[in-house]
Amino acid sequence: MAGGLRPAVLYISYDGMLEPLGQSQVVSYLERLSGEFEVHLVSFEKPADREQADKVAAIAARIEKAGIKWHPLTYHKTPTIPATLFDIVQGTLLSVWLSLRHRISLIHARSYVPALIGWIVKLLTGARLLFDMRGFWADERADSGVWPAQGKVYRTAKRIENTLLLGSDHIVTLTHASNRELTSLPVFKEKSVPPISVIPTCADLDRFQPALSAGQPFIMGYVGSVGPRYLFDEVLRCFALLRQQHSEARLLVINQKEQDLVRQAAARVGIPSASIEVRSADHNQIHRQVQRMTAAAAFYRPVYSTIACAPTKLAEYLGCGIPCLGNTGVGDMADILEREGCGVAITEFTAQERSRAIDRLLDLTRDQTTALRCRETALRHFSVVDGAEQYRAIYRSLTQ
Repeated sequence: MAGGLRPAVLYISYDGMLEPLGQSQVVSYLERLSGEFEVHLVSFEKPADREQADKVAAIAARIEKAGIKWHPLTYHKTPTIPATLFDIVQGTLLSVWLSLRHRISLIHARSYVPALIGWIVKLLTGARLLFDMRGFWADERADSGVWPAQGKVYRTAKRIENTLLLGSDHIVTLTHASNRELTSLPVFKEKSVPPISVIPTCADLDRFQPALSAGQPFIMGYVGSVGPRYLFDEVLRCFALLRQQHSEARLLVINQKEQDLVRQAAARVGIPSASIEVRSADHNQIHRQVQRMTAAAAFYRPVYSTIACAPTKLAEYLGCGIPCLGNTGVGDMADILEREGCGVAITEFTAQERSRAIDRLLDLTRDQTTALRCRETALRHFSVVDGAEQYRAIYRSLTQ
């Protein structure tokens, strides 16, 4: 930083800043880094989000207040491959222009499409590349049935993945389980491995903190999507078991766009409509809903790609002192829940295992020390302050 100039960093995200994920997992970090670095943020925003003028103005004001230069582009969804290629082209053109104009020294690429853009820009400008993987994207697509396993598109994506891994100057992954998998890949057998850091999805623990909840019924909570990647039916089955011991218990589901699916799934399992509350919440209100919960759940399909998954909801639950019901095979979640005594990890979804897990979860909710253990676990593993400091160290090492 000779002469007092801040190193210029270009952050590229395929997730929009108008979405809760972009606000919690991008803006929250960059706000803490922009004082030391000149940050330019390129994001791809959904057309429906861009039509909400009040939301756009509020997020733009927040980003501007942090001193971040925001360059939003429009995200294109269909047809899938041509739309993604178009986004890559528009993202590359803008990123090259920004890199040349502002002398960008580091490109921070969040996930694969931004990493491909960043890799091209690196070839053209000589900037360093931080590949923030977020997960095993190609394997996620195959595991969810979007792409045929070992099909042409999948194999092409894996070849691109290898190119990005070898072409990066630093790699960030979300879990220790995925780090172990990465370092064992054949692509690294003959090539030098870039430095790899593990930084899980974190939460703003100044907002996600315990709150008094005296006098309320037992509330089991669930935050997020209920799509094919998740085992929401298992959440419902566990809640049905819980109601056998707490007939007044309620299920609180925070979901933005699948609320009809949630109610239909609950009806199939036989949960009365009076026992379930389904609602949406803006990013700045989610913590208030989590604070209402007595316990919470986070179930994922235990397929190969989930070893790289670090659920944001886990950080939010534990930050609020809420014990979590999870399952094995999902990143580091089972290890954290069981080792730290802040939740229960189900090993298999059988009637006996569900019943055992609910009994253990109820024991945790009766233990007055559980909330403190959950909170301390969140502070050790999932603080956005610590996460930002890890990114700061990487930024410094790549911009010296």
